[in-house]
Amino acid sequence: MAITPPIIGIDLGTTNSLCALFRDGKPTLIPNSLGSLMTPSVVGLLDDGQIVLGQAAAELRVTRPERTVSCFKRWIGTNRQVELGGQTFNANELSSLVLRSLREDAERFLEHEVTDAVITVPAYFNDNQRKATKLAGRLAGLNVRRILNEPTAAALTYGFHDRDVQKNMIVIDLGGGTFDVTVMEIDEGALEIVSTAGETQLGGEDFTTRLVGSILQAHGRQLELDEMNHPLFVSRLREQCEAAKRSLAGADAAIVRIPANDGIIADDCQSVTLTKSQAREIFDPLIKRLVRPISRAIRDARLSTRDIEDVILVGGATRDLAVQSFVAEMFDTKPHATIDPDQVVALGAAVQAALINDDLAVDDMVMTDVCPFTLGVEVAKEFGRKQVSGFYLPIIHRNTTIPVSKEEIVSTIEPNQRQVDLRVYQGESRKVSENLLLGNLLIKGIPPGPTGQAIHIRFTYDLNGILEVEAYIPETGAKYNTVFTNHVQGMNEREIEAAVKRMADVKFYPREEMANQRLLLYAEKAIGEVSPFQRGDLEHAVDHFEHAMESGDREAFGFAKNGLLLLLSGLGFDLEGIDDVSE
Repeated sequence: MAITPPIIGIDLGTTNSLCALFRDGKPTLIPNSLGSLMTPSVVGLLDDGQIVLGQAAAELRVTRPERTVSCFKRWIGTNRQVELGGQTFNANELSSLVLRSLREDAERFLEHEVTDAVITVPAYFNDNQRKATKLAGRLAGLNVRRILNEPTAAALTYGFHDRDVQKNMIVIDLGGGTFDVTVMEIDEGALEIVSTAGETQLGGEDFTTRLVGSILQAHGRQLELDEMNHPLFVSRLREQCEAAKRSLAGADAAIVRIPANDGIIADDCQSVTLTKSQAREIFDPLIKRLVRPISRAIRDARLSTRDIEDVILVGGATRDLAVQSFVAEMFDTKPHATIDPDQVVALGAAVQAALINDDLAVDDMVMTDVCPFTLGVEVAKEFGRKQVSGFYLPIIHRNTTIPVSKEEIVSTIEPNQRQVDLRVYQGESRKVSENLLLGNLLIKGIPPGPTGQAIHIRFTYDLNGILEVEAYIPETGAKYNTVFTNHVQGMNEREIEAAVKRMADVKFYPREEMANQRLLLYAEKAIGEVSPFQRGDLEHAVDHFEHAMESGDREAFGFAKNGLLLLLSGLGFDLEGIDDVSE
């Protein structure tokens, strides 16, 4: 009997990323090479040109901020680029490095190849951002089976563990860089997404930045100037503020030590005592920004806060007591997070993977999702005797359950008009200039006639975020259609293939792998046990292996590792004992 290939679930986060797998009837988190469940979404470049990521890059960010980049999830789907050590990267490539690392962690955990994944995104990501995330997955060597909204993933986790209930619930998802809110209905294993809203530029990183700015302002300094002139000072102060913000979740006050301009924190340095009430005052403008998306989601669901029976907190930033207090006041009930807010999205992605694989453990679960944005076309309106273009005609309204197919009728605006350039947009504004242009469809062969010749426009939108646009001319029976799928920022297939090939050659940093660290320690201890006549050869092999670990060259590292293992084996050492070695 053929074995169903595994589909991993990935929470590609602004601050941290996680990977999970549905196994033995339940979702399970996959540890990275250091044994941690969370991998910092940080990429760095060492002086020798080697790329580091995860915890190693997070540590490098404090001491060498100019050699690292983080929070790139916020500009995925745009043309923004960053330069590290003379190399240029966009958000797609940086995200793909994180995804590739997670894929390799999964392969190490499963001990076989992983090719397919479900990747989560903020519910309010637009079309460009979703397609860019898919491309990042492809650059990482993954076949992205589904792009899943983060609050939906969280709801799947709760729905999997609590299937016998019937209630209206809302997921408040405040992560490192984005904010989502989703209203849903659970009815005995059936999960229906009713509405969603959010903001892609609001998250825990903004709370930390505001705290840094407030402390600097109290000392007569400006964040923008210090970032330019004293980057080590800002990076170290940011580390202090992040730690203080986290500690305030369980303490009444926290100490923030002020580093010197070179980033050094001396024993006699200045410090600031931050209380919970002070933090609440500093964060208040950001907390107020939560109101509009929450109100919008509830309004679109045709509910009130009184109709919400369960409030779920998702994302590390919801640990902030000021956020929890605000949510409790708004809904007049205590929100809860019975499943770790940092882990629940990745676990839900694994549940979605199980649904795709028709796993028997989820055969009684059903999920529906919604289109988070309105989709429509540009039309002209008549004011007096003048036709004015640039207006928006919605065809699929936001929060419509998907998959869905909707049709509208438009008409020509000039006599004997033979063609129409149908421009497709995504957004909520009355004018198309304020919405996102997705593309166009050229409709030809309209028969001659007076103004007002009818054209039927049909939009079909699926769970993968793929939009098919069709146009039908009744008089001739002619049909035109186009599909908006995987092209990002104008990249053609040849450019995508070139990007895939380029990213496949990116070097990783094998020192992060615990197995390699154990082998090095084991070999170093073995040096003291061999005879003086054998010591030279073993030292040379260990030096070669350690150098290869630093170089990150896959071929050289494999050669050096195999050589060291062969030498140890030839000297009579038990290689099975390597895993048991400790300091």
